[in-house]
Amino acid sequence: MGNSTRVARAKPVPAYLLPPMPPIVAICRRLPGTIALPGAEVRQNAADRAFTRDELHAFVKGAAVLITWVSERVDAALLDAAGPSLRAVCNFAVGTDNIDLPACQQRGVLVTNTPDAVTEGTADLAWTLILATARRLVEADRFARSADYPARGPLGPDEFLGQDLTGRTLAIVGAGRIGYAVALRSLGWGMRVLYVARSRHTNFELAPLAARRVCLDDALREADVVSIHTPLTPETRGLIHAGNLALMKPAAILVNTARGPIIDEAALAAHLKARRIWGAGLDVFEREPIVHSDLLGLSNCVLTPHIGSGAIRFRAMMTDMACANARAVLEGREPPNRVV
Repeated sequence: MGNSTRVARAKPVPAYLLPPMPPIVAICRRLPGTIALPGAEVRQNAADRAFTRDELHAFVKGAAVLITWVSERVDAALLDAAGPSLRAVCNFAVGTDNIDLPACQQRGVLVTNTPDAVTEGTADLAWTLILATARRLVEADRFARSADYPARGPLGPDEFLGQDLTGRTLAIVGAGRIGYAVALRSLGWGMRVLYVARSRHTNFELAPLAARRVCLDDALREADVVSIHTPLTPETRGLIHAGNLALMKPAAILVNTARGPIIDEAALAAHLKARRIWGAGLDVFEREPIVHSDLLGLSNCVLTPHIGSGAIRFRAMMTDMACANARAVLEGREPPNRVV
């Protein structure tokens, strides 16, 4: 009989002797700057689009931390898809209206955001929209690129006239960091500043702003420029509507860099079309990324695709802040920008 050879089977290593698996950080969109998450398994959406709901649920499975953008709806279903390993949702934004905060609290999941880093960029864009609307920039740019300009010849002194801002009144609705930064920039035009807030903000009332607190209706009635900076809450949804838009001056400008549903877009479009107000600048939309069809054809409405904080420097700062929040959670420390 021939010799038989026995192959010894390796015994499975007990789980407690295996090295621990690194925690997974699921980053739901591509981030600018440097992603610094040592010791973690980084799982990042490499596409230039948001995941579908099914894709997102599969993507977050087993994650310890989610880094989310405003396009991700963080609800009970998404939290359940991530599973019991989930410890935190680090939102790449200052607002958290895309997150079901009570659902996170019920599951013991921390929520963080990225304040301050969004302030300067968003304030800059608010002023970009103010100036572009006041001086009819989009309309003028379109004309300058067209064959109509050389065919028509040099413009006359009464054409393409816009609104001036010097010494006018600016109303800030929502007296937070961004609202303050927007108001501060108005000093270059010598503007008077009004502010609307639930409580008194002495930093607005002291120098250099010396602003006056008023109710929303008075702000809309008195201001030449109204800039929206309040968070989206049940109380602020539809805050600007047909009734109070009617209070605005015919030469007034309305700008929104906060959240789209704060303004009733259909009502705003009707006022713009009828030239009841001068114009509007919108970076956010009621059903984002869908823009109300009545706004699309209006020359007195300047539109940008939610790029308020979208400067290279500030978005890189937001990446640093989101990673710092995630690292703190993974290391068992209190995150620097905890919301709940």
